[in-house]
Amino acid sequence: LDGSVQTSVMESRGRDTHPRGAIDVVVDPEVEIRSPVTGTVISATTYVLYCEYSDDLVFIEPDERPGWQVKVFHIDGFQVAPGQRVEAGVTVLAPRATLLPFESQVDELTATPSWPHVHIEVIDPSIPDRPGPGGGC
Repeated sequence: LDGSVQTSVMESRGRDTHPRGAIDVVVDPEVEIRSPVTGTVISATTYVLYCEYSDDLVFIEPDERPGWQVKVFHIDGFQVAPGQRVEAGVTVLAPRATLLPFESQVDELTATPSWPHVHIEVIDPSIPDRPGPGGGC
């Protein structure tokens, strides 16, 4: 398609998930992050990535799939709150993507210097959660 972006399916890194179960979207480090779906914010929180790095995450219940969750990871702060309505492509979730302090898998596919990426997952609650090997921190 004219104007489309390059896509790649990355290696799974040994995870027990479908190779197309999530997407990493490379973004300009100065551009705000907008909601990928229209729906309601379930949670906006800070968590510890890889047992070491602070990162922010927003959970959204999409209008099109009540009960499902769209998770947006690797955002630097958040500008939404639980219960807030968001509109796809309009509502700002965060001022920017997180600049991770390490090289990520997606960096191998981008130009130098690498731009940050936002990780987006869609969770279907009818599929049982399968914890990864190694447990938590």
